[in-house]
Amino acid sequence: MIDVNELRRGVTFTEGGELYKVLEYHHHKPGRGKATIRVQVRNLRTGTIREMTFTSGDRVEDIRLETRLVEYLYQDGGFLHFMDVETYEQPHVPVEVFGDDIKYLQPQLQLKLSYYGSEIIDYELPVTVEQEVTEAEMAIAGDTATGATKQVTTATGLKVTVPLFVQVGDVIRIDTRTGEYLTRV
Repeated sequence: MIDVNELRRGVTFTEGGELYKVLEYHHHKPGRGKATIRVQVRNLRTGTIREMTFTSGDRVEDIRLETRLVEYLYQDGGFLHFMDVETYEQPHVPVEVFGDDIKYLQPQLQLKLSYYGSEIIDYELPVTVEQEVTEAEMAIAGDTATGATKQVTTATGLKVTVPLFVQVGDVIRIDTRTGEYLTRV
């Protein structure tokens, strides 16, 4: 059991039989009375996001997740297949677990899967990924002085806003936390 004052971004805990991961944490101390702790959490089994409010002194049960480094292999129907880089086991995860982040996955990408017992409940993408541009609008010469941008599509179907000089066939680096273009590789 941990005190709710110890909840921070990334901490996992269980409440009412459900597993939660803290996304945001706010501590409010009024002039009188106990402090209020507001957390925005994601249910690790269903993926729903909700807010929870606790008063100072409340306790929740923290859980420990086992993290393993895996390599993405392929998608087969409604499942994504990975390979554990140490044991060579091949776990599979439902596509719904990744949601929109599936567009960052490409073969041989290494990421971390979090296990609670034998159940895969969370993942952690690398901070940046490199992907090849497959579709890009034509740039207009002389437009670069305004810092103009255009929309491109990568090999995985991810749409990214980039500077005008990026062309089809270029490999670009993308921040997985924000989905923004970082640089051309």
